[in-house]
Amino acid sequence: MDIQNQTVIPVENPINGKVLYEINDNPENVASYYKIADEVQQKIQAMSIKERIAEVDKINQYVLDHSDFILDCIIAETGKARTDAFAAEVFEVGDVIDVYKKLAPKLLKDKNIDMPVFLMGKKCKQYFEPLGTVLVITPWNFPFYQVIVPSLLSFLAGNATIAKPSEVTPLKPLWDHFFANSGFMKDAIQVVFGGKQVGAALIQQRPHKIHFTGSVKSGKIIGKLAAEQLIPVDLELGGKDASIVFDDINMERTVNGVMWGAFTNAGQNCTGIERLYVQETIYDKFVNELVNKTKKLRTSHIDRDTKSPEDCDMGTMTAPFQVAIVEEHIEDALAKGAKLLCGGITEKGSMHMLPTILENCNHTMKIASEETFGPTVAIMKFKTEAEAIALANDSIYGLGGSVWTKDLARGERVARAIKTGNFCINNHMINEANPYLPFGGTKDSGIGRFKGEEGILTFCNHKSVLIDKMSGIIEPHWYPFTNTKAQLLRNLMDSWFQKSRNYIKFAINGLKIDSIGTKEQIK
Repeated sequence: MDIQNQTVIPVENPINGKVLYEINDNPENVASYYKIADEVQQKIQAMSIKERIAEVDKINQYVLDHSDFILDCIIAETGKARTDAFAAEVFEVGDVIDVYKKLAPKLLKDKNIDMPVFLMGKKCKQYFEPLGTVLVITPWNFPFYQVIVPSLLSFLAGNATIAKPSEVTPLKPLWDHFFANSGFMKDAIQVVFGGKQVGAALIQQRPHKIHFTGSVKSGKIIGKLAAEQLIPVDLELGGKDASIVFDDINMERTVNGVMWGAFTNAGQNCTGIERLYVQETIYDKFVNELVNKTKKLRTSHIDRDTKSPEDCDMGTMTAPFQVAIVEEHIEDALAKGAKLLCGGITEKGSMHMLPTILENCNHTMKIASEETFGPTVAIMKFKTEAEAIALANDSIYGLGGSVWTKDLARGERVARAIKTGNFCINNHMINEANPYLPFGGTKDSGIGRFKGEEGILTFCNHKSVLIDKMSGIIEPHWYPFTNTKAQLLRNLMDSWFQKSRNYIKFAINGLKIDSIGTKEQIK
């Protein structure tokens, strides 16, 4: 491809606006990554689970040895607060590795499967085999975690992995350093940089699986491209999480939990609280407490240390196009009658946004119906449990949510009633911190599950195997089909599947049909 046809993409520091480096959206050499993957996958498949775990341990050690460097790279491209970046991207990688070192050997071993009585004398097993080459396409909001975690799970399952990070936060200096210094198996995970052209070319090479995390719009495009080639796909897409606050709460704890759930990572979290429903009997007190505390959050500003020291609660927004969406949603809400309680648009187009709370909101407003993905929360009142559930379910999204109440029975009722893939009672999105729990959405929030047992099995071919003895028996259901066989099969069905089984009749007909195959075989 001629260099003039390449698209040069600058990677910027959102804290100060400086260009850090550039990448090229050049799909010319995409096929070469798959050739390498095909070769290395044979080596990975031949490794024992113990040997793969030893390689993943190298990732863990790299994270331990270079955590500050990792954080510096993440913050330079995302603008995150340092503690946000550490907790969600560095600490969590160690936790995932620790869990799957224990889960992988158990989950990936051959599984003995039960059989119906009609298959007596045979054995059934399930093998969990590698798929081949897995393509992981990741978003810009958690650029280290979202690349390394699915990639290492894919590797543990025996696959070669090609990861395409977002062009907004590709972390190229970090990945260059990782591959040069971690000692991890060469080419087992390849990170390919580029934009939409590279992403499309990677899909056209027909990987054996696509694991995508990102927006609903992009997910639908990728799902369509995958469907055209019958490529299996996991889609972890957007959300518009609702949090329901009842009047029997511990006020102090709930206010602090909701504030964190709404504004962590500057609201750039698919399971962050974007809609807040507060019972009318405590509405004024709760909202006043929430606003007062939110105003005291220490946010990132242009004159702050570019490394976002630990005394910063909320960093910058990461992507200019996302800032524009947040601004549009705030303006739309205000134009339709919402009241701004704190925050708002301080400087048009600035990456340094303040945590924003609006009340008098309703579902006609974009801020209460579309994914905002920024530091905003839209507050609405409710009277009854049924009303709160109806409001929370009034969304095209179904990723996560939460309820806050001392009545745990009510909490579980609400958790069962809300149509989401994930839910918390008296907390928010912290279930994501448990690698043993599967994660994924319903409705427009995606398909498939990640983490939990499914988190590694999703990268496997689930092969069903029946094992029979090599004997002289001719199976009665083989040719020829005769009236005698048909009647015996009907007798078996009638004796076994009735509400009251006739064991004697079943045994008599079973013995007869077992002997008839050899007698009535084609000779």
